[in-house]
Amino acid sequence: MISFFEHFFEIQKAVHQKIFSWIPFSSGDLFYIALGISLVYLLAGCFSRKKRKRSLLSLLVLINILYFTYQVFWGMLYFQTPVIKKLPTQKEPTVARARLLALHYLNRCKETRRLVKEDKNGIFVITDLETVEQEILLQQNRLPEYISGKDAPEINSFKPSLFGKVMNFTGILGYYNPFTAESQFNPQLPNTLIPFTLAHESSHQLGFAREQEANFIGYLIGMGSENPELRYSTEYFTLKSLLNFIADKDPEFVKHVLSNYSLPMKKDRAYEKVFILRHRGWLDDFFGFTNNLFLKSNQQEGSVTYSYFIDLLLNYDKG
Repeated sequence: MISFFEHFFEIQKAVHQKIFSWIPFSSGDLFYIALGISLVYLLAGCFSRKKRKRSLLSLLVLINILYFTYQVFWGMLYFQTPVIKKLPTQKEPTVARARLLALHYLNRCKETRRLVKEDKNGIFVITDLETVEQEILLQQNRLPEYISGKDAPEINSFKPSLFGKVMNFTGILGYYNPFTAESQFNPQLPNTLIPFTLAHESSHQLGFAREQEANFIGYLIGMGSENPELRYSTEYFTLKSLLNFIADKDPEFVKHVLSNYSLPMKKDRAYEKVFILRHRGWLDDFFGFTNNLFLKSNQQEGSVTYSYFIDLLLNYDKG
């Protein structure tokens, strides 16, 4: 049954990318805006005696159509065979192994950081985002067959979100629209976050629904690349994920690694922290809570823990 939805997704993705990819702005965001207006209108009608029955009926029909379409286009992919079961080994992650990999990626980050450009304040900047996007699409075709096996048509359907300013306050870096097969990202993010966010969202475009599996596929895409901007963003994400995994088990080690960041890496980290603190508030808490519920309702860990990505990483990386 799940294989049917996997094949259907490939057809739906191909059709939707051909329809929407050439449009220079996010069609999916316009769809969400129109949908939001429609829902508010119908909800308001539910409080009117004359319109109540019709509005309530229309609201229920709309919600059911959306839910059914979402499940057919995307929701059933959460029940695919987990990537962890495709790996040769399936061992529990250990702190000792995570520490070794953290030091490995610290050194890689230092080396790759020397190859990228920075602004007048010494902060990493992307020089050509379209080149990064094309590199991600190219690397999709080079993923290990035993892990992916997905169709990668190399159609560029990355779109800056129309909700960028709002996204700054939500903690959301990007999202995939299953109704248009577009991958939206927040263009106002610190540049260290953007390339890996694109790689992550491109993994959803391939058909990997689970968030941490999309992180892992994004990791494979970035680590296989010769583009230093994409590789640095990926290595930096991987290092941070490992340190987050280790933090409550060996905080002294994490402090040691952070103190050994190169000066440019420390500037990048400081800029990220300022960005996050500047936009922290109730909206961030609200979206964190709702995202946590969404993940758990779709057979995933909550948003707080990223241990599944670490499981995948440690079982795959033999370095």
